Amino acid sequence: MPNGVPLPPSATATAPALSPNNAGTAATATKTTLRPPTTFHFLAGLSTGVLSAFLLQPADLLKTRVQQSRSTSLLLTLRSITAGPNAIQHLWRGTLPSVIRTGLGSALYFTTLNALRENVARSSLLAPASTVPAPTISKGNGGAPQNILSPSSSSSSSSSSSLPRLSNTANLATGAIARASAGFVLMPVTVLKVRYESSLYAYTSLPSATAHILKQEGARGLFAGFGATAVRDAPYAGLYVVCYERLKPLLGGLLYASSAAAKTNNSNSNDSDTEGSVTAGTGIEKAGGMTTPQSATTNFLSGMLAAGIATAATNPFDAVKTRLQLLPGKYGNMVQAAGTMLREEGVRSLFDGLTLRMGRKAVSSAVAWTIYEELIRRAEGRWVR
Repeated sequence: MPNGVPLPPSATATAPALSPNNAGTAATATKTTLRPPTTFHFLAGLSTGVLSAFLLQPADLLKTRVQQSRSTSLLLTLRSITAGPNAIQHLWRGTLPSVIRTGLGSALYFTTLNALRENVARSSLLAPASTVPAPTISKGNGGAPQNILSPSSSSSSSSSSSLPRLSNTANLATGAIARASAGFVLMPVTVLKVRYESSLYAYTSLPSATAHILKQEGARGLFAGFGATAVRDAPYAGLYVVCYERLKPLLGGLLYASSAAAKTNNSNSNDSDTEGSVTAGTGIEKAGGMTTPQSATTNFLSGMLAAGIATAATNPFDAVKTRLQLLPGKYGNMVQAAGTMLREEGVRSLFDGLTLRMGRKAVSSAVAWTIYEELIRRAEGRWVR
């Protein structure tokens, strides 16, 4: 869902700036870069999660129905729903627990991920030295040059991000840890969401569903399938962040290399800034010189491709998790569930719902990360002074 090493919220960076009039004289300019507070990352993640959960709830419901049994297919499930009363309302069944889970999950995930990535970047832990950029020298008001240290600085002119830039190993580790942590906290809501979406239960409200699970299965029932969920979500999130970060500069270069070169040549001819330009009247720094539409397009396409790759690799765990949450008494644990599914239904059962999940994750992840990155980028434009 990053370039440069971020500064602490109150950090003040001072670096020498070269005077255009006196080449041998070094002037000192101070530029304060304030990172958006933790609450902003929480609210940004919450808003993206709620939006994507509401819009894509029908796909999530259909995926759950398809995965609950090999006797059902996407077409049969869709026909049975649309043939019944209140078809539209039925497609959004389970929206409340889904919105709660995805909204809070995204908020916790992005907040935790941001904290981990900033700490890793500051400590240079698992971060290659080659990704740490030098300060950018640009002209301030009145033509006086000043030093600007920003997390959006990058050695690449095709960057679409203003987040910390880390190594593949660091991206994999921070993504996995953040997702597993958020998943554990929200596991009870996940169980309620899956059972709401399934046709095996007739819950009428969240309180009654919670009471039924506690009475029949105890507190352990609210955490049914956590092992499979963690095994699915941690690798998914880690792979997603790695692929996302690798794809952004690649796609950015492919899509906008020619326009970036034209901008650079034009800027050089007019003696203007070549990187880290600021949108007139907004104070919003363009990531790597990209305009908002360019960075948003790059992030969205990168998010879709990264989600597709990560989803295909982790779908077996998602299929096992769904069975455990729907019928914990039959399937027992993750290993037993996988064995039973393979023995009774074959390998295909591990990939039930792959198309739906891949489509949903591609769109939801792309939407969430694109909006999140844009909110952070705009916030940093306001917090830098």
